[in-house]
Amino acid sequence: MAERAVCVVGTGLIGGSLLRAANKAGRTVWGVSASATTAEQARADGFDVTPDLDAALRRVADADALLVLAVPLPAVPDVLGRVDAVAPTCRLTDAVSVKVPVGKAVARHARRARYVGGHPMAGTADSGWAAGTAELFADAAWMIAADDRLDLDVWRDVAELAWACGARVVPAATADHDRAVARVSHLPHVLAAVLAATGAGDADDDLALALAASSFADGTRVAGTRPELVIAMLEGNRDALLVAVDDALARLTAARIMLATTGRPERPVRAGHVARLRWASRREPVGHRVRLDGPAALAALRKIGRRGDIVTGWMP
Repeated sequence: MAERAVCVVGTGLIGGSLLRAANKAGRTVWGVSASATTAEQARADGFDVTPDLDAALRRVADADALLVLAVPLPAVPDVLGRVDAVAPTCRLTDAVSVKVPVGKAVARHARRARYVGGHPMAGTADSGWAAGTAELFADAAWMIAADDRLDLDVWRDVAELAWACGARVVPAATADHDRAVARVSHLPHVLAAVLAATGAGDADDDLALALAASSFADGTRVAGTRPELVIAMLEGNRDALLVAVDDALARLTAARIMLATTGRPERPVRAGHVARLRWASRREPVGHRVRLDGPAALAALRKIGRRGDIVTGWMP
């Protein structure tokens, strides 16, 4: 069976990289950019990209292609409105960093679409078409929603696209995903911003910046991301992020109390060290081949994700 064609709406870092990776894997791909200038840049690089969303969606409907939304969260409702008008029953996934709000938007604006949410956990501090690369998703986690009643045929499409791009497939319930990324993706953006501002200090004293080395660079890397993209991402996951921020504040407060009373913040430092080693131990996750049939398939997928394991293929 021929591999399914892919249309990507949004050609920034993630969408542009997805176009490149799917093309490199031999897929038929085309894309949409809201910017005519960006579309011209992509075409100059040899990619089929247009600013005409409706035309691209008509191709999706005609080819029974997989449509991937790779636009910022605030742009999702408008795009879904056109999906409902032009390709209402299409196979649909996305690469947006929060899943519950996108799921609600699909239910409101494109309820006939065969939607399975996704989120490739990859990126850099750079943005735009020029920042994209076919290797961005290599060995990256790619979350695929595994809530009950999702379309298993489309789930297969999304997983095979993730594998084609070199990613590791991690299934999860959408709400579980949003709570998890609040801790490991969205909170780091907040902490990076705070660390960068604290490290920079007064505008007329750059001594600290002159002395800053890898620990400051590593801790503030994502603070270089365009602020409007970060703000939209954080707003979209506000409730889960508030819980993560409160947890971080409690740990910082504990460290401050120890510094002030004993001068030795041993407990938070050791806890962080153990957590970092635990993360490192998960870099080689257990793989599972699965069978996508029957009512229990999605529950089994969720169990795999909760263990920190991945899906690597299909059982015969």
